[in-house]
Amino acid sequence: MKITLLSGTNRPGSNTRKVTAIIAGLYQEIGQPVDVLDLAELPPEIFSPEAYAHKPAAFARFSETILQSDGVHIVTPEYNGGVPGILKFFIDMLKFPESFQHRPVAFTGVAAGMWGALRPVEQLQAIFGYRNAYICPERVFLPNVFDLLTDEGTLADTALVDRLRGQATAFVKFAAQLKPIR
Repeated sequence: MKITLLSGTNRPGSNTRKVTAIIAGLYQEIGQPVDVLDLAELPPEIFSPEAYAHKPAAFARFSETILQSDGVHIVTPEYNGGVPGILKFFIDMLKFPESFQHRPVAFTGVAAGMWGALRPVEQLQAIFGYRNAYICPERVFLPNVFDLLTDEGTLADTALVDRLRGQATAFVKFAAQLKPIR
């Protein structure tokens, strides 16, 4: 089974990227390899207005990774009370409807504030509901992320690590039951 873990920002040094790395390690720990897509690696030519009609060759790696996934786990930060623009742009640039039609998706929210990116996760649920994705009910929110991450980029809160591990385990089972239509 192929699970893609998507870091939903292109911000340098982001906490989202740190949390994505932690979650990738938890998937490995439970025996499920993941492909990590980092939006910081998007090719610059994807931002050309012509890219809507003609995707640059360098974008194929991103598109094909999603299309070949049996499930996509999105780690999203909260920017100004919502989904980062780069994440929405990425979703918009993918093939419609096959990129997410009947594809299992899971969400983890990361935020400096007290709600742990609840709003962007709810926005993504609406977007992926529109795209006819299968939305995993196991969500995890990381509020006050600056207080949760150690200087080494790990999570000191073992209960939170257990919740993230539980989410990964549940998503693997969820995705195995709901194979995407290809």
